[in-house]
Parts: sequence; C-alpha cells; structure tokens
Amino acid sequence: MKKIYNYYFSPEKDLARSLNSILGFTPSNLKLFKKAFYHKSMNNIDNEMNKGNNERLEYLGDSILSTIVAEYLYKKYPNQNEGFLTKMRSKIVKRHTLNSIADKMGLDIVLAKYMSGKMSHSMLGNALEALVGALYLELGYARTRDYFISNILMKYLDIHELENKDDNYKSRLLEWCQKNDKEVNFKLLKKYKFDKRDRFQVAVLVDGKEISTAEDFNKKAAEQHASNTAIQSLNIVSQ
Repeated sequence: MKKIYNYYFSPEKDLARSLNSILGFTPSNLKLFKKAFYHKSMNNIDNEMNKGNNERLEYLGDSILSTIVAEYLYKKYPNQNEGFLTKMRSKIVKRHTLNSIADKMGLDIVLAKYMSGKMSHSMLGNALEALVGALYLELGYARTRDYFISNILMKYLDIHELENKDDNYKSRLLEWCQKNDKEVNFKLLKKYKFDKRDRFQVAVLVDGKEISTAEDFNKKAAEQHASNTAIQSLNIVSQ
C-alpha cells in the first residue's frame, strides 16, 4: 500500500515515478531515497533537506557495494588468485566506473532536481553509492546484492571488457618509473573552493621535473588525470 501511495498520491510522486523508471520498482521510504541525491554542496540551501546530505548513505553504500562486488567476483572467477580479484574489484568500484554506471542509469535526471549549482561528474558516482545504501536499508543485504548484480552490474557494465582494461594510470606510471630507475612524486599545487566544493590541482614530477598537472574535485582522481597526461608526454606504451 505504501508503494502505491508513493506512486499515485504522495507529494513526492514525481520522485517516486522517476525512481520507478530507473529502478523498476517504487521504494517505500521516499525520504530516504531522496536524501541519496542530496549532495553536501547544497547544505547551505534553505529547503526541507537542509538537515542532512547523502554522505552517510554514501559511506554505507560504499561498504555494501565493495562486499557485493567481492562476493560476485569470488564466485565468478573460482580459479583466479587474490591479486586478480582485488584488481577487478578496484576497477569496478573506482570512481570513474561508478560515474559511468550512474550516468547510464539516468541518475543525473534525478540529481539535477535537487541541484542549485553546477553538477560534477563525480556527484553521479556519489549518488550511486548513496542509492546502494538506501537499497540496503530498504531491502536488506541479500535482496540488494541480487538486485545490484542483476539490474545494475550486469546491465550497465561489461565485465569481460573490464578484464583487459588497464586505466589505473598512476599505477602504470609508478611501475614505469620503477623499471627505469626514475623518481616520481605527486605534488599538491593548490586546493580551493569551486561551487562550494574542494577542488584539487596536482602535478606529476619525474626526477624533479614537472611533467603534467590536472584538477578534480577528488585528489586521487586528479592524480589519475595527471598520470594519464604524464604517460602520454613520456610516450609510455602499455605492455
């Protein structure tokens, strides 16, 4: 009855219908799912959601997501070692992959409804993790696991393509520098506010020489972008 009310009569019926279109069902706790799309950058906005943001749900979803993916890979690859499983899990739960999945799901459409400023791509991945947290609280672990694997992971991600894809640019750069007896360092050049959010500018230095710079709202992501540019500048070829 609660789901029927949410879809047809609730003041948030537009949200309920958007979620139904994306998820394939209408959640019972709309308030919880609405918070999954409320980013911390909007904390100063005077509205009914000002009492919180999606950070706690994101924290919970991140842990649940990591466990689901670990269990899925463990069962899918019974003959692979720990190193392979760890690398595959990292590829799936990394920010770039989650951003891409969230974009394909259409989470930007819902997220845009609660945005007052510019939406960054990383907000999509944050919202997806928060959504997994909300799913866990609504459905429990087993149903969330089954739902995520069937309706998100297998639908929006090509696991076999991911096996042969190496986009950990920082790792590739570090490995190349180690093989070629070169010293590599990552230097934080600047940290500043942009659209009420922290933004980081980092540089890659090889043997003390600045090779590249990059910016992002996440320091690790900025290092990856800068590493990718450095790889191209140094003409490092994948092995």
